Amino acid sequence: MTDYTALRRQLHDHPQTAGNECFAHDTIVAHLQSLSPTHVFTHVGGWGVVAAWIRDPGRPVVAFRADTDALPIGHRCGHDGHTAILMRLAELVDGGSGNALLLWQPAEETWQGALAVIESGVLQRFDIKAIYGLHNIPGYPLGTVLLRQGTFAAASTGIVCRMKGVVTHASTPELGRNPALAVAAMVNALAAMDSPGDEAFRQCTPICIRMGEPAFGTSAGEAEVMYTLRAFSNSTMQALLADVRDLVERRLASDYGLDCQLSLVEPFRAVENSAEHVAKIEQAALCESLAVSYLSRPMRWSEDFAEYLVRWPGAFFGVGSGELQPELHNPAYDFPDAIIELTSRVLARMV
Repeated sequence: MTDYTALRRQLHDHPQTAGNECFAHDTIVAHLQSLSPTHVFTHVGGWGVVAAWIRDPGRPVVAFRADTDALPIGHRCGHDGHTAILMRLAELVDGGSGNALLLWQPAEETWQGALAVIESGVLQRFDIKAIYGLHNIPGYPLGTVLLRQGTFAAASTGIVCRMKGVVTHASTPELGRNPALAVAAMVNALAAMDSPGDEAFRQCTPICIRMGEPAFGTSAGEAEVMYTLRAFSNSTMQALLADVRDLVERRLASDYGLDCQLSLVEPFRAVENSAEHVAKIEQAALCESLAVSYLSRPMRWSEDFAEYLVRWPGAFFGVGSGELQPELHNPAYDFPDAIIELTSRVLARMV
C-alpha cells in the first residue's frame, strides 16, 4: 500500500493556489497509473482530475469530491489531506466493487472550481445518483464524523460598494460631494442588519474601506467599501442582498447625492444536505466504529461544493481534526494524517 502520510506531506510541501494546482494534478494522475479505473479525465475545469470505476453500467454511480488548492500561506486548510483521502479511496475502490467516481477539484477557495468542473461536462457523462464531499474541522475530537441535515455551511458573498461624489478644496467641502457621511451611514446600517438567530442568521463583516487620497488640501470625492455577507440559507442571503442593494443604490445615492454601484465577489451558495444522504454517511461511519455527532448550527464558512448539490442529491460532512488543532487558515494549522485512513474507509463503505 502507498504511504499516504508521506504522499500528503509531499503535497503539503508543494502548495499551489487556485488556478495553479499543477503539482497536485500530476501527483494524482501518476497515482492513478498504478490503478485500473475505467475512465480518467485530466485538466478538468483547469487542474482537476476525474477518475471513474464503472463495473456495471446498469447500477448507479456514487461520486466523491476533494479539493486540491492551497492558500497563499500554504496548505493551511487541509486540502492536501483531502486530496490524500481520495487517493487512498481510489486504491480501496480499485480493489472493490460498485460504480464510483472520484473528483479532485481545483480552485475551491475562490468559488470558481466547482462551476468550472461542472461546465466541463465530464460529470454529466455519468449517471451520478449521489455526490459527497468533506472537510476536516478543528475543535472537534479527532476522527469524529460531523453531520447536519439541511444547511451544513453558510452562503456568503463579498460585496464592493463604490461611491462617487465630487472632489473639491478642503476649505470649501460644501462645494463638493464627500462620501464620508454615506460611508458612516453604510457601516451603521449594515451593523443593524446582523441577526444571530439560527434560521434568520445574517452577518455583515466589514473588510476594507478606502476613501479619498492622502492630500490635506482636498475633500474626498470617492470611496470604496467592502464587506462579506453571510446567511444560513440561500433565501435569507437573497433577502439580505436585496436590503443592501436598496441601502446602497437607492437610499445612500439619494440622501448624499452620490453615484453608488454595488458588485458581488465570490458568491457562494449555502451547502444544503439531503437528509437521506446524511443518513448514509452516518451508517457508513458507524460501521467503521467512528463517533458521529450532529451539529446544532451550520458552519459559518462557505464551500463551493454547494454547486454540486444544486444539480445532484448528496451531502457534505465534517471530520474532526482535533480539539486542540488551530483554526483553519491559521499559520499554525497542519492536517492530522491519522484521519486519512479513517475517512477513506467510511467513503469506501458508501460505494
